[in-house]
Amino acid sequence: MAVFAVFQTTFLLALLSWRTYQSEALSEPLPLTPESLKVSINSTQQCLHLQWSVHSLAYHQELKMVFQIEISRFNTSNVIWVENYSTTVKWKQVLHWNWESELPLECATHFVRIRSMVDNARIPEPRSWSSWSSWEEVDERNSLGHGALFVFPKDKLVEEGSSVTICSISRSYQNNVSCLLEGVQMRGEQLDPNVSAFHLNNVPFIRETGTNIFCTTGRGDGTGTVLFVSKVLEEPRDFSCETPDFKTLHCTWDPGSDTGLPKRQPSQSYTLFESFSGKKILCEHKNWCNWQVAQDSQEMYNFTLTTENYLRKRGVNILFNLTHRVRPMTPFNVVFKNISDTNATMTWQVHSIGNYSTLFCQIELHGEGKVIQQHNVSIKVNGNYLLSELEPDTQYMAQVRCGDANHFWKWSEWIGKNFSTLEAAPSEAPDVWRNVKSEPGYQTVTLFWKPLSKSHANEKILFYNVVIENLDEPSKLQLHSIPAPANGTKLTLDQCSYQIHVTANNSVGTSPASVIVVSGDTGNKVEEERVNVTEDGFSMSWKPQPGDVTGYVVEWCDHPRDLPCDLQWEKLGPNTTSTVISSDAFIPGVRYNFRIYGISTKRIAYLLEQKTGYSQELAPSDNPQVVMSNLTSHSFTLSWKDYSTESQPGFIRGYHVYLKSKEGECHPGFEKAILPDDSVSCKYKIYNPEQKTFVVENLQPESFYEFFVTPYTSVGEGPLDAFTKVTTPDEHSHLLIRIILPTVFCVLLIMIICYLNSQWMKEKCYPDIPDPYKSSVLSLIKSKENPRLTIMSVKDCIPDAIEVINKPEGSKIQFLGSRNSLTDTEITQPAYLYLLPTEKNSSGPGPCICFENFTYNQAASNSGCCGHVPVPPEAPSQLGLLTSPENLLKVLENNYMNSLGEIPAGETTLNYVSQLVLPLSRDKDSLQTDPPVPALCSEYKMQMAIPLGLASPPPNEKSSVSSVTLLDQGEPHH
Repeated sequence: MAVFAVFQTTFLLALLSWRTYQSEALSEPLPLTPESLKVSINSTQQCLHLQWSVHSLAYHQELKMVFQIEISRFNTSNVIWVENYSTTVKWKQVLHWNWESELPLECATHFVRIRSMVDNARIPEPRSWSSWSSWEEVDERNSLGHGALFVFPKDKLVEEGSSVTICSISRSYQNNVSCLLEGVQMRGEQLDPNVSAFHLNNVPFIRETGTNIFCTTGRGDGTGTVLFVSKVLEEPRDFSCETPDFKTLHCTWDPGSDTGLPKRQPSQSYTLFESFSGKKILCEHKNWCNWQVAQDSQEMYNFTLTTENYLRKRGVNILFNLTHRVRPMTPFNVVFKNISDTNATMTWQVHSIGNYSTLFCQIELHGEGKVIQQHNVSIKVNGNYLLSELEPDTQYMAQVRCGDANHFWKWSEWIGKNFSTLEAAPSEAPDVWRNVKSEPGYQTVTLFWKPLSKSHANEKILFYNVVIENLDEPSKLQLHSIPAPANGTKLTLDQCSYQIHVTANNSVGTSPASVIVVSGDTGNKVEEERVNVTEDGFSMSWKPQPGDVTGYVVEWCDHPRDLPCDLQWEKLGPNTTSTVISSDAFIPGVRYNFRIYGISTKRIAYLLEQKTGYSQELAPSDNPQVVMSNLTSHSFTLSWKDYSTESQPGFIRGYHVYLKSKEGECHPGFEKAILPDDSVSCKYKIYNPEQKTFVVENLQPESFYEFFVTPYTSVGEGPLDAFTKVTTPDEHSHLLIRIILPTVFCVLLIMIICYLNSQWMKEKCYPDIPDPYKSSVLSLIKSKENPRLTIMSVKDCIPDAIEVINKPEGSKIQFLGSRNSLTDTEITQPAYLYLLPTEKNSSGPGPCICFENFTYNQAASNSGCCGHVPVPPEAPSQLGLLTSPENLLKVLENNYMNSLGEIPAGETTLNYVSQLVLPLSRDKDSLQTDPPVPALCSEYKMQMAIPLGLASPPPNEKSSVSSVTLLDQGEPHH
């Protein structure tokens, strides 16, 4: 006991003395200067590593101190970094501190010093810093070697998007260094005569093998480095853990981008740490990891998932209850039993997750690529469910998945299987409609039906049966079998009423019958109305019908311009009096006609209403062909009665009549309008689409106008075509027409009458020239020497005289070969110019045969006879035949042509008198020496008329008979 008392007293004294010492130490500032400062370089991390200690601390003394660190570059006065470092210092403790430099440490000399201050609340203010330690110099340039150019850092690893400083060291003071980043020039700054720095901000990731930097000097020395750029290490996302059987926890996450670089940095690693148990595992996979559940029934888990690489470290954590993170394993052994045409039983099994666990399973039934049924059921180990309301002969796919029913977390994976129901007869009657056309004595009925849907057909439809029953004679039935896939048939029936049954048939059986009644009555006619159009389609309604109506049918054509028009219909219930008809086949600008039928209790359809409309109206596609009529000086009429409005792409609301004039003024009722071609015209608007005539009035006579007619709809008017030009006539032109037309008519009538009597007119006015072959004078010629001669030729006729016929006028006659002229007073009677030669002993002209043609000279016929006029005896002796008859005619013709200009316009003419001589048997030359003696003259009169100018005057101007001397062709003319 005494020993214990002594020990206790000693301990208390020591403790008191220690507290006294501590109190004195804290009450006075102590000179705790850092000592033993050492600085080293970590080239890989580009860090300055500092270590020091505080030797002034007492034994087992702990003080909270602040150390201020200064770092200078190139010289001690160039301070680049100042930082305060706080820590608790113990006796003989070696302190460490790192500083990462932006500029590679190899490129500059660094100086470091440090001082300290006690950071204790017991020490009153102001507190003072200790003295600075001495500068510690660090310079790596001395160990670089003898190269001309160096580039740092070497093979540095950085993150994408970070900033990096590249430096170059040149041994030459005349430094001219340029650096390229992947061939792109970098801008730098001169730090000292030998060092240049190049700053890169937001460094991009180019390739896994690194980014190349190459520098050169002005002397051609060059070197480079590789910058390894890593993807940024991301924090794991969607970190989650779950158990399928309370034995294993399966943890998963999204790792994000892989930061691994070949030969420089491996992919980031993942570590799973559970804080309650203190266990830690290194995950072998980058996106999942398994954790074995402890057998001590631990329910709460706190996991921390850490990922790291050479550059950084990130982590996430979760806290959960194990019983709330149950995800069952996928069910197995799915089987379908008791399959019929509409039902099937599905069974499956699940993995056990504990004796107390109940699973909640979900079943989905897929048909035609979509979910058609969904069911939920709770099970322990085995599950089954009855799938009903299925379609016959249909393939389905059913799948199942399960989850924990107590604390639902997630569903298990799906497991499914396909199955098909059995075949069955069609379950629904075909949708049937008809089109009836009545003809005299018979009616044509076209039946249409829509194909049954797959759910109603229950199998492939093979054929359709059409049974026709005559209601007037029910015992008469007709059966028509129509092979599928036909959707209609045509029947020719008489005017009786018929009931038609249509059924669809497959390999199993027959569908219910669709019944329709066709009556011989043609039905009533109703007026057509316009239907309203909405965004959903054609909206139509009708009045409810009194009496019993079993339904209504709306009928239309999807393609009214085609034949057949693709008839469509929609059947509605008896209480429905409106509907909206829509179709993908409806196109703008096409008129669609709708017929609404009521169905009576006897299944007879009767027409209720007719409607028409456009899904979208358009402007007219063409303009009418306008006919102009009744043109007067003040008006004209336009008409376009043949213009059809049914084929237009919209309802014609009326017409626009455009009129242009040179004056540019608009008549009453017209208004000025600007056409699409920017021209100005006058427009008259016709509001009645049935009006197809228009009278343009108030026009000016003899004026030029242009008109154009176009229809318009609710959208716009028709295309702009060419204007038709018209000029109004004079005001009095109609009076001239009333005079000219009858006159022209009378002239035409006279010409027609004259033409019809042309033969009579020909005989009376211009008879035919006699045919010498048919002349009766030939019978007078009887030549014994040449009996074969029957036709008189000009060569055989020797002219003997020219008869001068003149009337008392003051004209002069110029004769051949003479410059003298005779006045009409000197010639008072016809004179004959003898052309035939005469013998010396002849006392006068011999007998001759004379001819006269009244066609050539009507005046000569009044002379009565062509007999010779007595002439003096000396006249014939003065004549001589100096040429042949042929040359005579030529001379006469030439002299006639030359004397035409000398003959005044008068009535004096010469008649050529010919005599017929006997045929000659000798040649023509003998005529000059031995002329024949003419025979006795006949009464055939003058043949031609010769102008008087062809005769020459007689030697004696007082004589009434002139002679002509004819020269031979070879004799010169004087």
